[in-house]
Amino acid sequence: MFRDILLELMEEKRLKQIDLSKATDIPPMTISGWLNAGRLPDYHALIKLSLYFEISADYLLGIKEYD
Repeated sequence: MFRDILLELMEEKRLKQIDLSKATDIPPMTISGWLNAGRLPDYHALIKLSLYFEISADYLLGIKEYD
């Protein structure tokens, strides 16, 4: 679920993995792991993504619908 939500958010902003990496200071290999290997972000990465996309961590994790 996280992977699909992240891909959707990236598509909306027309971001490539490297663009998201530069914008959030998250290593590209980490982002690749989320998108290709089904890994989940750690606490710090989740905060960075939430702040960057201006959405809740609950939404990113698929717990809550976007308001």
